[in-house]
Amino acid sequence: MKIDLNADLGEGYGPWSMGDDDALLGLVSSANIACGFHAGDPLIMQRTVESAKARGVDVGAHVGFPDRQGFGRRVMQIDATELAAMVTYQLGALAGIVRAAGYRMTHLSFHGALGNMAAANAGLAEPLVRAVAAFNRELLIVSST
Repeated sequence: MKIDLNADLGEGYGPWSMGDDDALLGLVSSANIACGFHAGDPLIMQRTVESAKARGVDVGAHVGFPDRQGFGRRVMQIDATELAAMVTYQLGALAGIVRAAGYRMTHLSFHGALGNMAAANAGLAEPLVRAVAAFNRELLIVSST
């Protein structure tokens, strides 16, 4: 039996960090890295990917609503087609950084309000899952309730 210990990382912005990502990377086997909408930025994403790679930690995208002020925890009513494009955009951002680092992206997790809404509403989840599959059918979708 194998247990995957997972954490959300890279959730700072600019010079501000949120939590001790380096310490967590010493404990987890997979990490969901914020992709810039609810938190994170390109440099934080790059540093987190590089640290995860150095420790052999699986990297996944942590995609959410464009809601920095509310940390992605506020419910937003966004057209499903536009929301699916936002998911693809965030996946692409992390995939580019992961590729440049010579690593792999294994999964994704929907953050905060987006994750809660998708878990409760199959009509919302369906276009998001289709967007993930169109991007990369091999990505696992990690969900929690």
